Amino acid sequence: MDAVREIMSGASPSNLRKRQLEADGARLARASDEIDIVSFATIAYSSENPAHPVEHLLDGRSGPGATCWISARPDVIEQIVVEFDQLQTISRLVYEVEEAVRERTQEVRVEVSEDRGQTYRQLLVQEYTFSPQGATYQREEQRLNLHQVSHLRLTIVPNKSGSGTATLTSLRLFG
Repeated sequence: MDAVREIMSGASPSNLRKRQLEADGARLARASDEIDIVSFATIAYSSENPAHPVEHLLDGRSGPGATCWISARPDVIEQIVVEFDQLQTISRLVYEVEEAVRERTQEVRVEVSEDRGQTYRQLLVQEYTFSPQGATYQREEQRLNLHQVSHLRLTIVPNKSGSGTATLTSLRLFG
């Protein structure tokens, strides 16, 4: 105990190495191969709820209860398009979907364009069935081998068999 006091008494606040945490401690650290969508692309979208804007897809938060994008229009198929400033190589796609309130089956289609959005090639069609008493959160991770990508388009069908509002929690792309 005396050794600890001796060490502590010799500690000077000016020798302390420190750094202030980001205002949002919940943000994920960006992986070295992650594409910085905010800096290198424009996001085009068909609608957004003002309380849940498209920016929430890219705010670094993820997992159940994280911020999310929500469509402003119930029962409407929505689109989000990542329009890259320069052609990109994409090796991995990660996105999350959450629905804790109502039972519904949401479909997400992912397509890419290599010609500045003139034509698209479908990569993925995935359905997520949500139930408040069961599955409320899904995380999708796809390994890809894409080169010269100018646009990535997500089409979200809010409910394949009834009423619903399109949502996505996060979107991350890796080179």
